[in-house]
Amino acid sequence: MLNQTPPPARAWSVAALLLAASDALQSRLGSITVRGELTGFTRAASGHCYFTLKDDEGQAAVLRCAMFRRASMLLDFRPADGQQVELRGRIGVYEARGELQCVVESMQRLGAGSLYELFLRSKARLEAAGLFDAARKRPIAAYPARIGVVTSLAAAALHDVLSAIRRRAPHVGVIVYPAPVQGTEAPAQLAEAIRRAGVRAEVETLIVCRGGGSLEDLWAFNEEIVVRAVAASPIPVVCGVGHETDVCLAELAADRRAPTPTAAAEFATPLRDDELQRLAHLERRLREAVQRRLDTQAQRLDRLALRLGRPARLLSLQVGRLQMLQQRGRSALLQTTRLQRRRIDELAQRLAASLRRTVAARHDRLVQVGARLEAADPRQVLARGYAWISDAGGRPVTTAQALQRGQPLLAQWSDGQADLEVSAVRLDRAPDGAG
Repeated sequence: MLNQTPPPARAWSVAALLLAASDALQSRLGSITVRGELTGFTRAASGHCYFTLKDDEGQAAVLRCAMFRRASMLLDFRPADGQQVELRGRIGVYEARGELQCVVESMQRLGAGSLYELFLRSKARLEAAGLFDAARKRPIAAYPARIGVVTSLAAAALHDVLSAIRRRAPHVGVIVYPAPVQGTEAPAQLAEAIRRAGVRAEVETLIVCRGGGSLEDLWAFNEEIVVRAVAASPIPVVCGVGHETDVCLAELAADRRAPTPTAAAEFATPLRDDELQRLAHLERRLREAVQRRLDTQAQRLDRLALRLGRPARLLSLQVGRLQMLQQRGRSALLQTTRLQRRRIDELAQRLAASLRRTVAARHDRLVQVGARLEAADPRQVLARGYAWISDAGGRPVTTAQALQRGQPLLAQWSDGQADLEVSAVRLDRAPDGAG
C-alpha cells in the first residue's frame, strides 16, 4: 500500500483571514446590543464619530467603536467621555489595523459613567471645602521675570508652552518642574512638583498643564491631592489641561483657567510687541511732558531775569512804598493823638462836672447836719429860759426827789452860772409807796 502525503494546508493572506473572521463574527452574532462607558470620544470633520466603550462593571475590557455620519445625525444627545450608553450595531474586524470593531447604528444614553460620577462627587466635595471660591483667586503677575512649568518633559504641551513664551516674551526665563501627567504615580508627583516650586519661590507665575486626551488620561488633574496642591500654592497658578472642552478640577482650583496649554502661556506672559509699543507711547508722553515743563520754567526764568535786570526801578518802587508807609504812620499817629486829646478833654470836663456835683451835694449835706447840730445845742435850750442844774460832782439833777436840804448845787444859764444851796424840798406828789 502506497503512503499518501496529505495535501498542504491552505495559506491565508492577512486580508483574507481578517475578512473571513469578520464574516464569521457577523454571521454568528448578527446585530448586537452592548452597554458600557464612553471614553476617548472624537468627532471627525467628516461627521464620523470614533470612541472606545469601556466595561461598565469595572473589568479591564474595551471595545473600539465607529459611528458613521448617517447614524450620528440621528443622535438626540451630545456624547461625551464618562457617559454610560447602550449601543446597537454589528461586530466586525477593521482590516487596516486588525482590530475588533463595532460599527454603531444607534446609541442611547443610560446615565453618567462611574468615572464621571466620581468626578462630580469630587467636585461637589472640594467646592464645599471652598477650593473653587472666586474670592481666593489671585491676580497673575503682569510682568514676570521667570515662569515655572509643571508638566512632563516628554509632553507636547511643554513644547507648546515654551514656543508661546519664546514668541511672546523671549526675555522671560522658564523653569520646568518635571512630573508625569498620566498614570498611577502622576498625582503624587504632580502635587510634589507644585509644592517644590512654592518652596523654592524662584518664579512669579506657575503653569500646570498637559495636552488633550480621554477622561482617563486627564484624571490625574482631578485627584484631590493635585487639586489641593494647586489651591495651596503660594505662587499664582495658571492651569491649562487638555482642549477647550475639557474641564478638570485642578483648573477650577487654579487662580486662572486656560482652555489649552498654549493659552496658559499667553495668560502668564505679556506680549512683547504690545509692551514695546506701550513703552514707546509712554516715552513719547514723558518727553512731551518734560518739554512742556522746561518751556514753562524757561518763561518763568525770563520773567525773573527781566525783573532782576532793572534794580533801580525796583528800588524806587520800594522807596515809594516806604514813604507811603511813613506818611500813613504819621497820619495815623496824629489822628490817634487828636483822638486821645479829645478823649482827655471830655474826661476832664466830666471830672469837673462830677466834682461840682459832689461838692454841692456835700455842702447841702453839711448844711443839713449843721442845722440838726444847732437844733440839738444845749445852749439854744438855755437861751429860751431854761437852766442846767447839777450837783457838786457835776451830775445833772433831773428830779426834786433827789435833793436834800443844805445840798450844794450849780445852776447854768445861757449867760452864766450860780452856786446854790437847797433850803427846802417841796414835792408835787408823794413818792411811790408812801403811806
